[in-house]
Amino acid sequence: MTCPHAAARDAAPVVVDPMVQDLDGETDRIRAAGPLARIDLLGVPAWAVTRHADARRLLVDPRLVKDMAAWDLWTSGAVTHAWPLIGMVDAGRSMFTVDGEEHRRLRAKTSQALTPRRLEALRPDIEKFTAELLDALEEGGRDGAVVDLKAVFAQPLPMRVVGMLMGVDPQANAMLTRHYKKFFSMLTPQEERLALLAELDVFYTELVRAKTALPTDDLTSALILAEDGGEPLTEEEVVGNLKAMVAAGHETTIGLVLNAVRALLAHPEQLRMVLAGEVPWEAVIEETLRWDTPTTHLLMRFATEDIEIGDAVIPKGEGVVISYRAIGRDPEQHGPDADAFDITRPAPHRHMTFGHGPHICPGAALSRVEAGIALPALFARFPRLRLAVPDEELRNLPVMTQNDLESFPVLLDA
Repeated sequence: MTCPHAAARDAAPVVVDPMVQDLDGETDRIRAAGPLARIDLLGVPAWAVTRHADARRLLVDPRLVKDMAAWDLWTSGAVTHAWPLIGMVDAGRSMFTVDGEEHRRLRAKTSQALTPRRLEALRPDIEKFTAELLDALEEGGRDGAVVDLKAVFAQPLPMRVVGMLMGVDPQANAMLTRHYKKFFSMLTPQEERLALLAELDVFYTELVRAKTALPTDDLTSALILAEDGGEPLTEEEVVGNLKAMVAAGHETTIGLVLNAVRALLAHPEQLRMVLAGEVPWEAVIEETLRWDTPTTHLLMRFATEDIEIGDAVIPKGEGVVISYRAIGRDPEQHGPDADAFDITRPAPHRHMTFGHGPHICPGAALSRVEAGIALPALFARFPRLRLAVPDEELRNLPVMTQNDLESFPVLLDA
C-alpha cells in the first residue's frame, strides 16, 4: 500500500502562477488537490492547507513554527536570498517571525496600542481622510471621465491611516506605497527587491531613532517606550514590527475595499439591499473577506516534526502555506454554495481571513473600521458608481500572496 503523504509528494504540484492570470482557476485547482495540496512557489515546494478546520487546528499547533531554522530547504542551502519570495519569509526579527514567549513579548505592545478605544479615537481622522479622497475622486471623474478607484481612493486611504498611526511623515506615504508595490511584484528583479528592503530598513531605523529622541502620540513611540516591567523591544524589533505592519496594514485594506465594491457591482440586487438598509455593511465586509480574501496565500510556517492532517502528513522540516482564498471557499465550512457571494448568509461569519491563534492579524479590527467607513461613504456619494470596463477585463497585479488588482477604472454617474 502506498503511504498517503508519499503519494501526495509524488503527485504533480499545483504551480502557483507568479503573474496571477487566473486566480479563480488556481484556487479551484489547489482545493481539488486535497486538504493538503502540494504546490510549487517559483520552484520551491511547499504544502498548502486548503480546508478551514485543518487550518484552524494547525494555526494553534506549536509544532508549526515561523523559525526558518526549522526549514530544511533553508538550512541545506537549497533556498537562498536569490528566491524572489524570501522577503516574505526572512523578514527580520518581529512579531511576525517568532513564536511562543518571544512572539507574545513583541506583539503585546501593538495589541495595547490597537484597542477598541484607540480605534474609535481614530474614527474622525479616517472619516476626514475618506471625505478628502472622495472629493479627489469626484474631481477626477467630472464630465464622465474614467477615474481609477484604486489609485485615487482605495490605495491612499489605508496608507494615510497606518502612516498616521505609526507617526510617519505624510510626505513619505507616496514613497512607501511605491516601495511596497515593487517589493510584492514578481516583475521586480530580486537585486532591486533586496535593495528596497534595505532602504525600508534605513527609513524605519531613522524613524525609530527620531521617536526615541522625541516621542509623540503614535504606535512607534509606544513600541519604543512601553515596557510593562518586561524586556523592552530592541531597535531591530521595533523596525521589524513597523516594516511588516505598514505592509500588511495597507495592503489588506486596499483588497478589502476594492473586492467589496467589485462584488457589489457584480451583484446589483445585493447592492440594492445594502443601499436600502436591508443588509448592514458589516455583512458586506465579512462576506467579502470570506469570498474574495485580500490575502491569497500566507507564507510560511515550518514543521518541527511530522504532523498528521487526516490521511496525509506534513514531514518534519517542510514548509506550509495557509491558502486563505481556498479556505474561504471551503464547502465543509461554508456550505455547498461557498463559491457564491451572498451577503445574506446567516451570521456569524466564521471565516479566518485574518488568521487564527497567536499570529492572528493585529490590524484586523482597524481594517474593518476603515472599510466600514469607506464603503458606505463611497456609495453615499456615488450611488450610481459603475465599472468603466467589463469585470472580466480587470487584472491582478503579479503578486503571489495578495489579491491585488492593477487598477479599478470606474464611472461615477451612469
